Amino acid sequence: MLSQRARYALRALCFLAGREDPRPAAIVDIAEASAAPRKFLEAILLELKRHQILVSSRGRFGGYLLARSPEEISFADVIRALDGPLALAPCASKTAFRPCEACPGITDCPVHPALVAAREAVAGVLEGWSLSRAIGPLGAEILQAK
Repeated sequence: MLSQRARYALRALCFLAGREDPRPAAIVDIAEASAAPRKFLEAILLELKRHQILVSSRGRFGGYLLARSPEEISFADVIRALDGPLALAPCASKTAFRPCEACPGITDCPVHPALVAAREAVAGVLEGWSLSRAIGPLGAEILQAK
């Protein structure tokens, strides 16, 4: 299940990706555009900065910018930064693998192949969905309407 943090983050990042202004965006503008509570969004954006998805600058004209181009930031990058691995169980994770506590072992587990297949399917979609794809023709219309 996608957390509310990840939803707010994806909306905020799509807003930043769709901006034509090269200057950093103020947190108040990002919060308004992404319909997110400002204080909650501040913590989310700091976490994204820590994961090198965003860069920030201080001061009167400070704010946030994408650390990379929108084509280089996938939904999977954002979700992993905020929610952790995409897998439903740790034994199916590529980035945080560990055996399940009550499992006899992955070679003997009848559930493991399904969990790996689910992880591969989810990762395939989310790794292939970039911010630039999200703000494509339909996304750009939605952002401009706000």
